[in-house]
Amino acid sequence: MRLAARAKVVSLDELLALRAAWAAAGKKVVWTNGCFDIPHVGHVRSFQEARALGDVLVVGINSDASMRAIKGELRPVVCEGDRAEMVAALEAVDYVTIFGESEPSAILSKVRPDIHCKGEDYADGRRPVPERAIVEGYGGEIRFLPLHEGRSTSGLIERICRTYGPKPSE
Repeated sequence: MRLAARAKVVSLDELLALRAAWAAAGKKVVWTNGCFDIPHVGHVRSFQEARALGDVLVVGINSDASMRAIKGELRPVVCEGDRAEMVAALEAVDYVTIFGESEPSAILSKVRPDIHCKGEDYADGRRPVPERAIVEGYGGEIRFLPLHEGRSTSGLIERICRTYGPKPSE
């Protein structure tokens, strides 16, 4: 039986205790992270692809403060607690945790997942992967997941603004 979504949202301390149990049981842990401001089918597909790589999928979600630092003052659209609960409700996701940094190096150094997933837009090396040294340093692996063309939160926000934004007066 799957856990209720709220029960799948855990603190770092809870996650570390779970991680120790998974390691003892020989389970392969997969991690991915992001803002997931307005969850969409591209996120769902990426979570499914990440989950297929191991036994447990943990999703890290940027806190509201770290998201503002990354995306600007108009974001997030959806608060961190709601984003975490929505992501946790997805079948492919085993656990969710919220972290406060703009990139996941610090939390990855503690959780130490076997596989850390990034979008394939990082694969060519033009975008930095600051957490690479941490992950590879403890023997973890970085895998790149395919992007799902036309599926992005920024694209959704732009389409909503174009469609439902202010209309010129008649």
